[in-house]
Amino acid sequence: MITRRLQLPPPAEETFFLWGSRQTGKTTLLREHYPGAFWVDLLKAEEYRSYLERPELLREELSSYAAPPFVVVDEVQKVPGLLDEVQWLHENRGVRFALCGSSARKVRRGHANLLGGRAIRYELQGFVSAELGDEWRLERMLNHGYLPSIYLASNPKKRLNAYVADYLKEEIAAEGVVRNLPVFSGFLNLASLSDTELVNYSTIARDCGVSSQTIKEYFTILEDTLLGKWLPAYRKRPKRRVISSPKFYFSDVGVVNFLAKRGTLEPGSELYGKAFENWCFHELNAYNLYCDSFAELSYWRLASGYEVDFIVNDLAIAIEAKAVARITSDHLKGLRALKQDQNTVGRAIVVCLAPKPRRTDDGIEIMPVRDFCQALWAGEMF
Repeated sequence: MITRRLQLPPPAEETFFLWGSRQTGKTTLLREHYPGAFWVDLLKAEEYRSYLERPELLREELSSYAAPPFVVVDEVQKVPGLLDEVQWLHENRGVRFALCGSSARKVRRGHANLLGGRAIRYELQGFVSAELGDEWRLERMLNHGYLPSIYLASNPKKRLNAYVADYLKEEIAAEGVVRNLPVFSGFLNLASLSDTELVNYSTIARDCGVSSQTIKEYFTILEDTLLGKWLPAYRKRPKRRVISSPKFYFSDVGVVNFLAKRGTLEPGSELYGKAFENWCFHELNAYNLYCDSFAELSYWRLASGYEVDFIVNDLAIAIEAKAVARITSDHLKGLRALKQDQNTVGRAIVVCLAPKPRRTDDGIEIMPVRDFCQALWAGEMF
């Protein structure tokens, strides 16, 4: 059995939202944690219709209990009107809720009740190395992605095809998020080529035949539906001109591989290196979310081209992701340029495929992937 690293509160302790992209395992996690909960499953057509027509039905159903039960509402974004009932029950009856969903977009755009800060927010990611333990395989993760059912599948392509189709049908078309679904589908393919990169809105807009503003809105949709996330640029105290635009990371590299038609990724290829960088961000982001680190993650790039993939907490740690076994001086240029530009860099680390750890004369740590995973999830990184 695989134990997820996200720790949810005991039942009846607090009301919270559990967000996560499709198929990250939110429902499974909630059923494991709260086996005796009163369950509202809005994926069931009859329950969806009942609560959509009469949100007050929830209050009536719970009134029959002598003591208020802990309540799970799955896919809460489908019936935003339920959130007014949730707040009333939370404040007047002491009912505690787990509110689960894959997108807060419909909730926000419909001006629905997000409980005014009364609910804690949790976010579930796909599998991380610490959850798989000895069963974790880097090449499998870079090719299959992080989504549990797809990572464990023998043939991920069919499942990824179904995943993208369901995303377009359930998250985009069913919610009326965009007017032109074929254009958005084409945008997804083009956006996948920008994973781990600065985004050129004009180029994508031209290829899609829409405006740059539309493309910006489409990226917002990816972020709102938790299919991707922006990584801001580090811009503090530069001695030289730095890039200020953010980079975009898809939340699952398997989805990127499918959309970009990458095929099987082999060590040593450029695409393997891009997938490796996505995975490093995935691990850092998941640790930050699960362990309440509240760390600031960013990247650093000079206009001249030198770059460091990840900056943690105002230069406390600088991390380069290099999917190679032999680290040379060329792989260290970004970190050395950063240390020259900023005199407050703490640890400088290269996460790579080297068989053994070592340290360069100027203090840069060469860290194999398994050492990185162990140090990160042991709380030794930040």
